[in-house]
Amino acid sequence: MVADLLTGVLDGPWLLPGLFALVLLDALLVVVPGEIAVSAAGALAASVGSPPLLAVIAVAAAAAFCGDLGCYLLGRAVGLGRWRWMRHRRVVAALEWAGARLDRGAATVVFTARFIPFARLAVNLTAGATRVPAVRYLSVVAVAGLLWACYQAVVGAAIGALLPGDPILAIVLSIVTALLLGVAIDVVVARRRRVTPR
Repeated sequence: MVADLLTGVLDGPWLLPGLFALVLLDALLVVVPGEIAVSAAGALAASVGSPPLLAVIAVAAAAAFCGDLGCYLLGRAVGLGRWRWMRHRRVVAALEWAGARLDRGAATVVFTARFIPFARLAVNLTAGATRVPAVRYLSVVAVAGLLWACYQAVVGAAIGALLPGDPILAIVLSIVTALLLGVAIDVVVARRRRVTPR
């Protein structure tokens, strides 16, 4: 009975708007679980067939783009030192890292940062503050957001396909898988930072 109730809530008309809101907020507040929401929606799509997987991907990609655009515009409007949190030692280091990488080429850093929550925020703010040309930058952001949405949704859908008819277990396992993949990416990035000179 609990599973049926939860499935009814998750399959309701607010799932996709809720997904959009979570992914959008994730661009500005790194504690919001945007990645997990996309993977869970992908698991639900594969497990019970609704919402359609393509809709999950489209909504997540659109929200990711809008969120990254918001950060870019925020960086353009306020710069990199206006608020006290921006002057914290670790934030300054992240913003300097993003600036150095953007100087070498926006595409690589945008694609990499899309999968690392705080790096994504730093890159988008820095791109806006340093006036990286909007058309060029946002076209890369759009492609990166689409690939990220596909990746996250397919991770969930793969788990959901293994557990058809058991959406609750599929969602739980897709969340665990998304978290483990996120930790693995963080570990790889941390190791590369230690090896690569700044």
